[in-house]
Amino acid sequence: MATFRQYSMQAATAVAIQAAQDIEAYLRKLPQTTDVINVENDLAYRTKDIDLLWFLKRANGSFAAVTIEIKGDRYYHTGNYFLETVSNESKKSPGCFLYTEADFVFYYFVKEKELHILPMPGTREWFWLHLNQFREKRTSTPVSSSASYVTVGRLVPRELVLKEVPGVRIIKL
Repeated sequence: MATFRQYSMQAATAVAIQAAQDIEAYLRKLPQTTDVINVENDLAYRTKDIDLLWFLKRANGSFAAVTIEIKGDRYYHTGNYFLETVSNESKKSPGCFLYTEADFVFYYFVKEKELHILPMPGTREWFWLHLNQFREKRTSTPVSSSASYVTVGRLVPRELVLKEVPGVRIIKL
């Protein structure tokens, strides 16, 4: 039987907010950055699971727009990423990792202030090839006193991703 870890909506929201704030501040300090726009509340981007638009000037003088999905995490000590495969089990909605259209997933360990930059779709393609190697976990998040939802994901060793997925980077903020 799958084990459940329960999170409060308040705690999950606090982690997400802190992750977005820290990452936005980091990107704004980079000399190549021309703008950072948080689009978490924009429905057009929410359906694509994109949280940030990062505009930058490249070394060759050209400009680029980079799309980013943010994943905040408090469990650095596990050595794993939790890659979401089902967002809400009762609704059978796909997990963000499977459908994000972002150029990168910025997986951020909040307490350690450690940012893992996962290139997409390459990381997702690698994940699908190795899916059955990873243990499935479920988490439960209450949304009211009488209701909760279950999220399903896989525990993926960070060291394995770093070793096998080209372009993954880690930055201490």
